[in-house]
Amino acid sequence: MRKLRLSTGVFALATALVVSSCGVTGQVAQGVTETTIKIGNAATTSGAYAAVGVPFNAGLKARLAHENKTGVDGRTIEFVTYDDGGLAAQGAQMIEKLVEDDEVFAIVGHFGTWTVGQTLPYLRDKGVPMVYAATGINQLYFEESVGNPIFAVQPIYRSEGKQLVARALKETELFGTVDKLGVIYTTEDAGYSIKVGVDDQLAAMDKTSIAVFQAVAPGSDYSAAATALKNANVDAVIVATNQVNFSGIATAISAIDLKVPLLTSYVSAATGYIPEAVVNNGVDVYTNAWVDLTSEAGQDGFETYSTHIEAALAEEKITAIEYAYATNPALSAFAIAGYIAADIFITGLKRVAEGDDVLNWENYISALEAEEVSFPMGGPIDFTNGKRHGLDRLALLKAGRVEDVYTLSVARPLESLDEILAK
Repeated sequence: MRKLRLSTGVFALATALVVSSCGVTGQVAQGVTETTIKIGNAATTSGAYAAVGVPFNAGLKARLAHENKTGVDGRTIEFVTYDDGGLAAQGAQMIEKLVEDDEVFAIVGHFGTWTVGQTLPYLRDKGVPMVYAATGINQLYFEESVGNPIFAVQPIYRSEGKQLVARALKETELFGTVDKLGVIYTTEDAGYSIKVGVDDQLAAMDKTSIAVFQAVAPGSDYSAAATALKNANVDAVIVATNQVNFSGIATAISAIDLKVPLLTSYVSAATGYIPEAVVNNGVDVYTNAWVDLTSEAGQDGFETYSTHIEAALAEEKITAIEYAYATNPALSAFAIAGYIAADIFITGLKRVAEGDDVLNWENYISALEAEEVSFPMGGPIDFTNGKRHGLDRLALLKAGRVEDVYTLSVARPLESLDEILAK
């Protein structure tokens, strides 16, 4: 690979545009020509996380395909993606390849805790815009960071941990009085990140003494931790982990007949990650969620999304396999996430065009920071004044059967932490 290209390279295009890595006003950035904008990501489309990566990219491609019918300021969007195989080192190499060899304008739908955590410093140093990370690790959180090229959208795990505690202790109609709260967390980035928020909120509510913590290694035997929580007579359990580990932990809890409510992250908000056998055994499973499909606006957004997915298949912009993943009820949430990632990226492009500004990194970042960004089936998200907090309004979903279909239904609507605490 060619190193330091972004810091020192200046390239002449046939169109006489000047490409600059630093986003100088008046010069277009790399990846931009008179007719195209190149973006990319490294997503897991093989292995354990393929059930996330394949539908995610399908939704992203569908939104791009629709926009490319008209283009943005005379340009269509080219999308380059690589399979990181769920491997951190491979993901980091792919991101470097996208930036330095493919010369993308932006990373859109930055995928997976393993890759995101390693590459954030690299992307910030280069100044490459990153729009939407398919993870919620705490490294994405910045209080005030004007000009920061990192634009997380999904809720940050730390913020989510706070909401999980607030839900468990304040939603007495759902959970009764929780005098003893179990917390089982995996010893990796997602587990640790959620636990930080759990610790914060327990302290804020002066409830630290009611918590019983169990740390578990990902992929290990979870039965001892589950048994310890049962012996402690917990009234509810927060499962602080990602979607792959949640299934095993929930199964271990169910296997010892610990029938208390389980609350977990939005990343597990798909029935494909919540074993139906656990729910059938009488264990109530709740997940956070940040997408709204119940309001009139949310339903309208979903109908538009569905139309674009169908069109992308018909126009061969996505494959039949990608379509099958995207329309699988257990996995469709990930396709919606990819669609939203592309939609937010496109909003930034349109704002630059509307301002009659040159499309470079500086102007693009300023455009997304100018005002709140609305998007279909959720939002808005606020990047103004350097905010990089991720979404902070979450709903609560419950797994179960509705009209004989195993699904997730809304137990509580989108609410902020303050709204939950006021109950």
